[in-house]
Amino acid sequence: MTDAVTGTLLEAVAQGLRTIELGQPLFTGMPCSPNHPGFRMTLARRHGDMMRPDGGSASNEVIITGGHVGTHIDSLSHVSHNGKLHGDIDADAAQRGGKFSEHGAEKIPPMITRGVLLDVAGTKGVDTLEPGYGVTEADLIAAAERAGVRPEAGDVALVRTGWARNFDDAATYLGHNTGVPGLTVDAASWLAARGVVATGADTTAYEQIPAGAGHRELPVHRVLLVENGIYIMEHLNLEQVAAAGLAEFLFVVAPLRIVGGTGSPIRPVAVVGA
Repeated sequence: MTDAVTGTLLEAVAQGLRTIELGQPLFTGMPCSPNHPGFRMTLARRHGDMMRPDGGSASNEVIITGGHVGTHIDSLSHVSHNGKLHGDIDADAAQRGGKFSEHGAEKIPPMITRGVLLDVAGTKGVDTLEPGYGVTEADLIAAAERAGVRPEAGDVALVRTGWARNFDDAATYLGHNTGVPGLTVDAASWLAARGVVATGADTTAYEQIPAGAGHRELPVHRVLLVENGIYIMEHLNLEQVAAAGLAEFLFVVAPLRIVGGTGSPIRPVAVVGA
């Protein structure tokens, strides 16, 4: 028997839905944080390498990638502080045996919830924020007021800096010499106080990276992952959803169940009416 909620969902599907991609494609040579092994894909077998008696042929590939390459989500085992993971779990004990016994990527739940777009670049009237710009609590509040919606408990908050426009230029996108815009600690604390389950941005590290600083210190990761148990998504592409003028939408993502992993590649989408 179909319950009322399932029936309503099926009716919505029957009326027509469309999806908007919120992530980047995966390709060899794509921008990647210097802290992680990059993405590589090559054909292991090509059509014609082996022919079946009926004339059929198959091709397949080999993929090599780190868990934090391309559009991905951080599990709660990704960052520790003073030797502790979220929930005061001992990081050294949890990581023995080559995988995490606590807070592994397989524990990240599928998310089908409200997504809220906080378009900071759009609120400031620019295509992209300045390199190294620190997105503050005031910036997020201004973006929320412009959108007419604030993130609430259980939501996913997506922060647009416009930096995805630089994705095809790896040096600019990674911004080692110039810096990369991103959230400051007070902005992350504001989101945590709102009770979001996850948050993401269109940059390599989510948080502010000053010029020349690299990823030496990542205090926002500590605030979100360690102190509050909030998942972080990086390398998003929020250009299309921003261009569509969407402030809130159904957010859908299902991380890979990588047992004991510190993160997972994802393909997040916004689902809206056709």
